[in-house]
Amino acid sequence: MSATPVTAPAAAAVDRLQFPPGFLWGAATAAYQIEGAVAEDGRTPSIWDTFSHTPGKVADGDTGDIACDHYHRYRTDVTLMSHLGLQAYRFSLAWPRIQPGGRGPANAAGLDFYSRLVDELLDAGVQPVATLYHWDLPQELEDEGGWTARETAERFGEYAALAADVLGDRVALWTTLNEPWCSAFLGYGSGVHAPGRTDPALALRAAHHLNLGHGRATAALRAALPGHARVAVSLNLHQVRPLTTDPADLDAARRIDAVANRVFTGPMLSGGYPDDLLADTAHVVDWDALVRPGDEAAVGAPIDLLGINYYTPAVVSAPGSGPVAADHAHGESDHAPWPGSEHVRFHRPPGETTDMGWAIDPTGLYDLLTAVSRAHPGLPLAVTENGAAFPDVPAADGRIHDHDRIDYLHQHLAAVHRAIADGADVRGYFLWSLLDNFEWAYGYAKRFGAVHVDYATQLRTPKRSARWYARAIAANAIPAL
Repeated sequence: MSATPVTAPAAAAVDRLQFPPGFLWGAATAAYQIEGAVAEDGRTPSIWDTFSHTPGKVADGDTGDIACDHYHRYRTDVTLMSHLGLQAYRFSLAWPRIQPGGRGPANAAGLDFYSRLVDELLDAGVQPVATLYHWDLPQELEDEGGWTARETAERFGEYAALAADVLGDRVALWTTLNEPWCSAFLGYGSGVHAPGRTDPALALRAAHHLNLGHGRATAALRAALPGHARVAVSLNLHQVRPLTTDPADLDAARRIDAVANRVFTGPMLSGGYPDDLLADTAHVVDWDALVRPGDEAAVGAPIDLLGINYYTPAVVSAPGSGPVAADHAHGESDHAPWPGSEHVRFHRPPGETTDMGWAIDPTGLYDLLTAVSRAHPGLPLAVTENGAAFPDVPAADGRIHDHDRIDYLHQHLAAVHRAIADGADVRGYFLWSLLDNFEWAYGYAKRFGAVHVDYATQLRTPKRSARWYARAIAANAIPAL
């Protein structure tokens, strides 16, 4: 989404900002990043198991084999959520834990784990929000083509039905996909994420089949949970800004908006793939052969909520305008994740950065929320991921005084509040993340958690930011710094 930067409100005014009644406060995680127990109770390998065990793919050779050991410590983690006052917890289901191999009957032991987790959450007064797919595709399906194969979308719909049949009586809000852009373009375009393939045509094929999988899962959830299923999808929409107002830079921003945002929002929310995307990428993929009659209608099945994940804006220009910004947000690799990227150059935004090297810019969140609200009036929104990685070195007393994260949250919650005041229907905010965890290709080198995890001992220590966030939840307002 392209927009003009805005000025964040002053901190003194921020301290008094109250959120609307019923605003939902939560935190989020993902299965492979926290669960561990990768070979227990019938779970089979996912593409991230394979990828992380491939030398050179993940920093320091780290894997999610143990991670935060949440599979065995979920009761402890739910107690932490309760102490923080979380109203909702967004977690993902591991497809190979529920349906080993990606086809066939459900694995009772896998579903039982999530059933116990959901019961524990409800007993603690925390609303469970289940994400069906947060990147851990069963390896067997990848061996048959993965998301580049249409069959995977059909299997995803069957898996959604299995999960809904057991958990649907207690889970009221379901998210089909988390950040399908990453799955398609980092997994099949740049290769920095699993499964590590590097072909722009495969990335576009994967994007379409992820869209179709979303449609199939939405239909399965509606069928399994008639009358009360609430279905969402979480997209990491890029807040795309042109470097200058030069027409060539404006066109670069349009190109990235098409292949980063509208490749998903077009068929999901606007009736079909946008014409400019099809034209820009016609030399890469045969869209007429890829998109079959009825596909766009299936993808466009109505949803109840759009989740937006935001960390940093993207600044782009036509080629030849300054140095390229290389980081995992845009797909750090010798292979560009963007079909048509020869027409675009990325630039690192100005200002302070997080430990990921991502620019701290809350105006991007405000611009994104208001732009999406204008483009899709009547569609409720939620910020389903927002947060920051910082070094988080424990002090001598063992406490983690992460004032930089508090400041980050302070600014971004102010941006959410301002968007609501300006008409955006934002229903909730989910902090990324509850726990320090396996940060994909970065391994355990980056810490996003409100709760510090000592990976050697599995000791959980709430950081200062966790206590600050608890105050925000209790007041339904932004606390002082």
